[in-house]
Amino acid sequence: MVCGTSSDVGKSHVVAGLCRLLARKGVSVAPFKAQNMALNSFVTISGHEIGRAQGAQAMAACTTPEVAMNPVLLKPTSDSSSQVVLMGKPIGQMNASTYHAAKPELLAAVLDALADLRSRFEVVICEGAGSPAEINLLENDIVNLRIAYESALCAIVVADIDRGGALAALHGTVSLLPDQYRSLVRGFIVNKFRGDPALLGAGLVELERRCGVATIGVLPFVDSASLDAEDSLEIARSRSATLESSESSGTLAGSADMKGAHEHAACEVHDATGPATGDAGVLQVAVVRFPRISNFTDLDPLLLEPSVDLRYVEKPSALAGADLIILPGSKSTISDLGWMRTRGIDRAIMDATRPDRSNPAVVLGICGGYQMLGHRIVDAIESRAGTVEALGYLDIETSFAQSKITRQRSGSALGHDLHGYEIHHGRVLLGPEARPWIHLQDRYGNEPEGAGNVGRLGGRRVDRLGGRRVDRLGGNHVLGTSLHGIFEDDGFRHAFLETVATVRGKQVAHATFSFARARQAQFDLWADLIEEHVDIVALEKLIEEPAR
Repeated sequence: MVCGTSSDVGKSHVVAGLCRLLARKGVSVAPFKAQNMALNSFVTISGHEIGRAQGAQAMAACTTPEVAMNPVLLKPTSDSSSQVVLMGKPIGQMNASTYHAAKPELLAAVLDALADLRSRFEVVICEGAGSPAEINLLENDIVNLRIAYESALCAIVVADIDRGGALAALHGTVSLLPDQYRSLVRGFIVNKFRGDPALLGAGLVELERRCGVATIGVLPFVDSASLDAEDSLEIARSRSATLESSESSGTLAGSADMKGAHEHAACEVHDATGPATGDAGVLQVAVVRFPRISNFTDLDPLLLEPSVDLRYVEKPSALAGADLIILPGSKSTISDLGWMRTRGIDRAIMDATRPDRSNPAVVLGICGGYQMLGHRIVDAIESRAGTVEALGYLDIETSFAQSKITRQRSGSALGHDLHGYEIHHGRVLLGPEARPWIHLQDRYGNEPEGAGNVGRLGGRRVDRLGGRRVDRLGGNHVLGTSLHGIFEDDGFRHAFLETVATVRGKQVAHATFSFARARQAQFDLWADLIEEHVDIVALEKLIEEPAR
């Protein structure tokens, strides 16, 4: 088990790196996280919803993501409640106290899922959540050292030294643990260290003397290290070195000098900025950062593109000059729609897409953002707000249903194949003026009714006549889709950006490599870091020997 002194210290990255390192050695390995809290999720081939990080870790392990890898997923709907997803399917909304009371019943499902993975894989790398030393939560713990204790697993604890206080956090974590859990912790890993690790020597020796746990690795700070984010905290941090860096650099252990090499891809919130500026070879992409933004990893492939300047915005002034405005997914669609109106962002979108403009901005809505672009949303499930008027750009109406659609899909658009997945309670009903722009297929090769991907782009709209599909002129440039992940397909992504550039009177250049290869390079980067900077013999011993 890989635990951490707090959230966001690098547990997910260490697990992904271990999975890839073991897979490269020919070991059958799987990731596991008993309970994940994230609005970025992934849909398995079987149609089950799991945390996005576990989907990525499974890819790192060279295996297929499955629901047993994340049996409990919490998707926050407000500051005090979450949708609870058990074994890939939602079981209802719970507040903190209700969920805490339900944990003993969830423990059995968690242990069964872990036992199932252990029966089919040689090694399972378990990830904790937050800190294992939250003593107010230990009694009903279902994600940290209680799982290690029940399953006789050794544990390591990761600390982020870049924030300061790492040694105190490691010592304090072990000191707060009850005896039966303290004995499981057999190693520390210090993450994100800048400088000469020898400077840590005396401190690590004293740390081991005081708490009896050796530090088995010190991982360097690497700007270019990036994996699929779990929550919107990632947006607030600059991601100036993207996946592109890893592909072009091979092993990047210790390559902190790469900072700033890809400043064009900075992923920041532009609160107080004025209009975006740019040249004819750069597309200005503004993503509305909803309070409950979800699956914003959809946009990660755009960060790789040399002609894209992507920014997250929370004020209407930051939309000025945008070539492409994206309304991303939302876990609280009605609430985030109201937030956007309160801020005046809806009026800024209206101004940017005025038909009297010679080259109006292109607007793309994804999932919840797509639903906001329709005439109205009928929601008696998520917000219980009833019928709410939406933005009115697309001839659709969304009605929320109790059951959630979770499925992978394939299709084509703009002359290229694409793949994605759906995660939504909303059922999109198409009006007579709705025009599909993505052709979806079910497993029989047919386009399902109500596929729900409509809009107009590049002065063309797709219509159906006698079973044929023809193009017609006309329409503004507003599109919507229920599909997540479509920008990961390189051909489609390039065609989409080219079309947006044409609408805006620009020319763009494209990344010369594959997003899929860049992601794989990130997994190898973390495996290389661990192989070089962690005591692999000690680590293998912890994996092979059950905790006593």
